[in-house]
Amino acid sequence: MQITARPMGPYQTNCYILSHEGREIIIDPGVDAAAWVLSQVKEPVAILNTHGHFDHVWSNADLQKALDIPIYCPKDDVFMLTDDPFGQGTPPSRADYAVEPDQTLRIAGLDITFLHFPGHTPGCSAIAVDDAWFSGDFLFQGSIGRVDFPYSDPQAMRQSLQKAMAYPGNPTLYPGHGPQTTLSAEKRVIPYWLNAL
Repeated sequence: MQITARPMGPYQTNCYILSHEGREIIIDPGVDAAAWVLSQVKEPVAILNTHGHFDHVWSNADLQKALDIPIYCPKDDVFMLTDDPFGQGTPPSRADYAVEPDQTLRIAGLDITFLHFPGHTPGCSAIAVDDAWFSGDFLFQGSIGRVDFPYSDPQAMRQSLQKAMAYPGNPTLYPGHGPQTTLSAEKRVIPYWLNAL
C-alpha cells in the first residue's frame, strides 16, 4: 500500500491517493485537486470523503465526471455534497454510497472502515485502512477539528475523543491538514482538548 499526498487550495487540505495492487483510491479531493489527481492515477476505483466540508469535497464533481467512479461519503454528511451549506459555491456531487457509522467496506482488495467520530460534522469519520487512519478534520497533529461551525457539536466531539482514547491500536494518522502523526502521540494531548470543550 502506497500513500501519496498533496495539500490543496487556500486551506491546504490534504488530498490523498492510496495505491494498492495497481489500483487507486482518492481521499478528500479538495479545491483544485482534480488536475493533480488525474496526473497521478492510472486505475482509480473510488473517491472517499472523510466528511462533507467544501474544502474536502470540492473536486468530487470534476473527478466523478472525468473518471466515472463512485463516491463514498459518511451518511450524515451526504447532504453537504449537494446543498453547499456554507455557500462557498461548491460544485455539487452525488454520493453513490452513504456509508453507515463504523461500516467496513471492501474496495480494491482492501478492508476500509469509516470510523465514526462526529463533532466537527455529523458524519465526520476517520477512514481506517490497515494501520493508517485518514483522520480528516477529526484529529490533527496536536489539535482537533473545530466545533463552532453550523452542524458541529461539541458534546459529540467530546464523545468521539473519548472513543479515540479507548482505541487499542496505534495507527498512523494522515490528517486533513498538516503533517502526519500517530494516535499514541495525540492521546497525550487529547485530555487537554477534553478539558477545553
